[in-house]
Amino acid sequence: MGAFPWLLLLVLSQEAEGYSGDGVDPEEVVGIFHESISLPLEMPFDEEVENIIWSSHKRLATVVPAKEGYPATIMVTDPRCEGRVNFLEPTYSLHIQNLSWEDSGPYQAQVNLRTSQVSTMQRYNLRIYRRLSQPQMTVNFGIPGEGGACNLSLICSVENAGLDVTYTWISWEDGADTAHEGSILRAFWRPGDKAVSYTCRASNPVSNITSRPIRAGSFCADPGYPLEKASTSFCLLAKGSLILLLFGTLAVGSWFIRVQTRGKVPRMKKLKRDRMRLRKKWQPGPSLS
Repeated sequence: MGAFPWLLLLVLSQEAEGYSGDGVDPEEVVGIFHESISLPLEMPFDEEVENIIWSSHKRLATVVPAKEGYPATIMVTDPRCEGRVNFLEPTYSLHIQNLSWEDSGPYQAQVNLRTSQVSTMQRYNLRIYRRLSQPQMTVNFGIPGEGGACNLSLICSVENAGLDVTYTWISWEDGADTAHEGSILRAFWRPGDKAVSYTCRASNPVSNITSRPIRAGSFCADPGYPLEKASTSFCLLAKGSLILLLFGTLAVGSWFIRVQTRGKVPRMKKLKRDRMRLRKKWQPGPSLS
């Protein structure tokens, strides 16, 4: 406990000192939401380090490196960092756990040397992204004229995507692929065209994920059907599944009713026989008078 007042006075006395590192672009560091990240710090091993001051929008912590026979002294000054930061020896790089959106932004490490009045400064810019989920695809199509020709609009999106997400549509035809940038792809299909498959790829600085493939022709009308009967393949599949489910429900219901009826008929017959026996048993005999 006695070391903390001394450490605080030492830090305050060094705020007015000069330091090198101005004019250098910050190192770009990418982190993943709810995961951990380390900001690497380079130490001048040929000189003795007095202390290291880590800060972001405000001071985070001050570290006095370990000396022979004495462990390192660490004073965390930002309550948000309590229990979430470590300083990795031997350079005391800043390690942050369970990253939140509030952790993004500028960071700096000021390394104060014992033998010099000039400090060295290392700057960072931390950007945080979420891992992307499976892309979702929406297909809009219309048939403007006769002959079954079809205009398609393919839309790709990712739930809670965040910033810096890029979308790429990839079309596959005859084993060759073509990339189309953007979340929306417009295509044209007519009966007799070769089957073209499309997949959507969503990317950000920490993840890259591709959707399942879809075929453009499956979403357009069959050329042998009237326009008003045009439907998509997934609608046909859904209708077929509903019909099968309906038939299955009717079959199970019919079987259940048949079983219940079979059980009731013998019991009804038995009750009738018992009633007949009771009537015969209690029927009064002929009068003797």
